[in-house]
Amino acid sequence: MEIKNVKITELVLNDQNPRFIKDHKFKKLVESIKSFEKMLDIRPIVVDENMVILGGNMRFRACREAGLKKIPVMIVENLTDAEKNEFMIKDNVGFGEWNFDMLANTFDSVQLVDWGMDVPRFDIDPDEIIDIMELDEINETCQFIIECSNIDEFKIVQSKLQSTGKKIHFDKFVEWHEKNCVN
Repeated sequence: MEIKNVKITELVLNDQNPRFIKDHKFKKLVESIKSFEKMLDIRPIVVDENMVILGGNMRFRACREAGLKKIPVMIVENLTDAEKNEFMIKDNVGFGEWNFDMLANTFDSVQLVDWGMDVPRFDIDPDEIIDIMELDEINETCQFIIECSNIDEFKIVQSKLQSTGKKIHFDKFVEWHEKNCVN
């Protein structure tokens, strides 16, 4: 495997790559590349001998959007088509999960957001959640963690949230409450 800097115009997007980033997340990726271009040296885009991208289609697009003329690539040769496809999918699969306690205690949340991470907020007032949930443009599943000091407070929050007419699940709280509370 060889790593070298090549003209961005030499690279070919892999039209078989089913992974994409769009809208504000893509803009964050562009900004992250502009602010920390060394990241590309540490984790170059992976291409085959024909300069077709196997890993890093979205980083390539972000580099192009950022105006970079040359970028580092790792050239891998002699892979079968099946191996190329397997690499492309495995390179895009997220296996791990975040330890949010560690993140909250070790990193600045504003910095994490600037680096492109979706950071859950733990300081949202229940009324603010209701305002968010009433937005018609929310068409996806959202998860909120709401800390209640007792069961009565939970019932008030539960009632307010159910009044929005949105589909709500309270399973985790009920499970936690049954294990940890006598009330």
